Amino acid sequence: MPPLPLLITGSSGLIGTAAWRRLEDFPERYRLRGLDVAADPDRSAATVIGNVADMVAVRAAVTGAHTVVHLGANGGPGSLWDRVRESNLVGTYNVFEASREAGVRRIVFASTGQVTWNWEQEPPLSEAISGTYDGPPGGYARVDHTWPVRPSGIYAASKLWGEALGRYYSDVHGISVIVIRFSAVNRADSPLHPTSSINPGDVDDPIGRSFSIWTSQRDAAQLIQRAVDAPPSVKFDIFYSGSDNRWGVRDISHAEEVLGFRPDDSAENFSRPH
Repeated sequence: MPPLPLLITGSSGLIGTAAWRRLEDFPERYRLRGLDVAADPDRSAATVIGNVADMVAVRAAVTGAHTVVHLGANGGPGSLWDRVRESNLVGTYNVFEASREAGVRRIVFASTGQVTWNWEQEPPLSEAISGTYDGPPGGYARVDHTWPVRPSGIYAASKLWGEALGRYYSDVHGISVIVIRFSAVNRADSPLHPTSSINPGDVDDPIGRSFSIWTSQRDAAQLIQRAVDAPPSVKFDIFYSGSDNRWGVRDISHAEEVLGFRPDDSAENFSRPH
């Protein structure tokens, strides 16, 4: 069986790089191509240079792909309309529509746990995050994919547009769409450095919260691979990322049950400040 043609948008970014490094270890299973505004020097020959907001570049990149992992986006503290409109709204539409035109069979869409962030401002989740919860770990309901959305700001709201597009393109056009709501993947690869979180949205990310929602780069890459390899029967679904964090507030059991995800890392491998 030939390798699966796989496109990663945002391939030179933090999560894109982690995913690429994992997947390139299986050349017999995946044939990788990237789309990014700048290419990693080590894989420039496999990268289409372009912005997801440019439909011409997106069409060129998706040609021949079976699966697209759409990570390309814009965001960060204080994300405002002009920062997210082109990449997160226009760009995401471009990826879905060009994928439909090209006959892509699956899209793995990178959303964010910030789409339900405001649930975490209320007890008992706020207490689990702050370390004041007086019950056992798991003694409270963690936010899962069935909870109503309560986005933290414009960045998170823009990601809900992508989730809604995914539902539409799955139902109407038959593309398998797997949404991953990423949480607190950071360049330091540690819950002790929340300020380096990728796409933190419009909110602060204190260390207590980071210990509750942290995802290691290795676990983020594993979850992407699990989504890519999911059976065709997974037509549309939503999963939270996360490492095996004792006081987690976002549910990862759905990813464990459906995708076979098993986190390798835990925030408790680090010393949480008191």
